[in-house]
Amino acid sequence: MEIEILTLPNGLRFVHKRVKSAVAYCGLTINAGTRDELEREHGMAHFLEHVLFKGTKTRSSLKIATMLESQGGDLNAFTGKEETAVHAVVLRSDLGKAFDVISDIVFNSTFPSAELEKEKDVVRDEINLYRDSPSEAIFDEFEELLFPASSLGRSILGSAASLRTFSAQRVRSFVNRCYTTDRMVFSSVGCFGIERVAKLADRYFAQLPRSSVQSKRDPVPAYSAFGKSCKKSTHQAHCLLGNRTFGYTHGSRFALYLLVNMLGGPSQNSRLSLALRETHGLAYGVEVASTLYSDCGATTIYFGTEKGAVEKCLSVVNGELEKLRSDKLTAAQLNRAKKQLLGQIAIGSESNEQAMLSMGKSLLAYGKIDSSREVEEHIRSVTAEQIQALAREVFNPESLSSLIYR
Repeated sequence: MEIEILTLPNGLRFVHKRVKSAVAYCGLTINAGTRDELEREHGMAHFLEHVLFKGTKTRSSLKIATMLESQGGDLNAFTGKEETAVHAVVLRSDLGKAFDVISDIVFNSTFPSAELEKEKDVVRDEINLYRDSPSEAIFDEFEELLFPASSLGRSILGSAASLRTFSAQRVRSFVNRCYTTDRMVFSSVGCFGIERVAKLADRYFAQLPRSSVQSKRDPVPAYSAFGKSCKKSTHQAHCLLGNRTFGYTHGSRFALYLLVNMLGGPSQNSRLSLALRETHGLAYGVEVASTLYSDCGATTIYFGTEKGAVEKCLSVVNGELEKLRSDKLTAAQLNRAKKQLLGQIAIGSESNEQAMLSMGKSLLAYGKIDSSREVEEHIRSVTAEQIQALAREVFNPESLSSLIYR
């Protein structure tokens, strides 16, 4: 289906994909997240995501909570290191209500002090929940070590200490500095045309003044590879290996996606899943992931295992990494890897909600949205030499870091 883009005079962009469905998906993606926080604002982007729902100039928090849900829809939000999204799913006939409430909470929230104090308790509980989950906490600690002295290395959730300092004034300061029209995209997917999007955009967003970000993100400082092991009162050991990589505009990103998927993607036939689980029975699951930011990234390998099996697991993992570094893929291996990834992408594209969120992020990151054919061409153009070169760079033993909870 054709993807169409329009831009309001204030710089806010809209992207729409028409599909046959009785359900409409839409959301506002903002190019602002944890990385945009000042040191005293640790956790502010995530806290703001929570308190956007706590009341506007014309709506109470209860009215916001029920406006779409009472019609069977859903209103939600999430925060990342470099982005925040407020999104909704509704019946096609309620699309206008979704535009209305999203624009209202993002641009007209009043941040009542009493509501802010209540929400601090909610976020504190969320922080404690993550601390009680070693498989979650290990990723936060690893990124803190991987991106030292950088907001990119700080936990998205913030800390109990930073939460105590947040006030309505500080929340507004973050909004005014980071929620600018030049770093926002509104995306939608549904059975309606761009003409309807244009009318709703004009009604709910055109009155906003043009604004632009006045500061650039600080580059991340250099780091040295680390190896850290911590004793934890857990039944399992949790292990994380990884390294820094490049940003999401790098020309080798498609080769990296292919390498990561082949090594430890979601399929049970990934190299590490076969080696750790099927061959040796050492781990229930293993996950390899690559997170790319605007100017850098991180590629990680995670697995949980019995405490007495950590060294054996590490030996198996390092053996598989050495194979990728030393043995170039055969044509048959490369073709199978490409076919699998392309199949996963095609199946994933059937999710209209994911398509909506992906379009917003892509337009912010690249200023355009690749068609499925363009994505396929990028993946098919990856060579075995590129895969091997990346494996040698990303999984170089001298620069590969580790964090183990024993």
